[in-house]
Amino acid sequence: MQCLVTVIIPTFNGEPWIEDVLTMLDAQSLSIHEVLVIDSGSTDQTVSVCQRHGVRVISIPNKEFDHGGTRNMAAMHAQGDILVYLTQDAVPTDASTLEKLVAPLLLDESIAVTYARQLPHFDATPLSKHLRFYNYPEQGYIRCWQDRKVYGFKTIFISNSCAAYRKDVLAEVGFFPDNVLFGEDTCTLAKLLQHGFCVQYVSDAKVYHSHNYTFVQDVKRYFDIGVLHALEQTLVSNFGSPTGAGKRFVLSEISFLFKRKKYILIFPSLLRNILKYVAYGLGRRYSVLPRSLARTLSMHHRWWK
Repeated sequence: MQCLVTVIIPTFNGEPWIEDVLTMLDAQSLSIHEVLVIDSGSTDQTVSVCQRHGVRVISIPNKEFDHGGTRNMAAMHAQGDILVYLTQDAVPTDASTLEKLVAPLLLDESIAVTYARQLPHFDATPLSKHLRFYNYPEQGYIRCWQDRKVYGFKTIFISNSCAAYRKDVLAEVGFFPDNVLFGEDTCTLAKLLQHGFCVQYVSDAKVYHSHNYTFVQDVKRYFDIGVLHALEQTLVSNFGSPTGAGKRFVLSEISFLFKRKKYILIFPSLLRNILKYVAYGLGRRYSVLPRSLARTLSMHHRWWK
């Protein structure tokens, strides 16, 4: 089956990475019909770099960016049958990344979405490396609605940092939710699974993508995860609480540090994970907090307006 592929990249001050991303897209073995960049008010050279590569750029005011809504707007402009969503800092590792990512969508009609393996950037800290290795293992898999009984909340793990969707199926579930704090990919995957479709983690399709979060950034990130789970109650009711997975992650991180003799990082790791747990709990109870405090604890300040 032949399908047109559109690559969609939301950008904001992405100059440090966007050149590498577009250069690797130019080198892909897969025929890309178009690359569509939605820029939300960059003040650096992001737009000029994109124009130099000949990609299509749609500019929107920064205040109008929305994780779900902006991606939906891009989908309306896209000509492709398959939509590949990238973030501005997710760099394909080789020329076959997109070909491998898209292939399952062409071979199996039950697969509605695929996502790639994320490898840490060269400057990733040990904790950042572990997070990528833990969430993105070497072995790929397919997960469907019935798998929630085995994998619980991990059934709807996905990342729009590098994911491919069949546009017609995405339209069938109403695309991504508008005005979400974040996690538009998780919410949409849950709907896709409920509609009888499956997700495939394609571990052979790889991108470099990682973040060296500080203590404060990690606290804010987990507060936002708690808020998302409080707002999207059906995620927890259908797929269970993610707390069990959190415990396994902590044990895995300690083991990772031990094996690499990073003993000095073990106590900060434990402290960080305790703070993340507290932040998640606060996020789940965000409705009883003063709005100003919730906004301070969040990574996405603008959303609270």
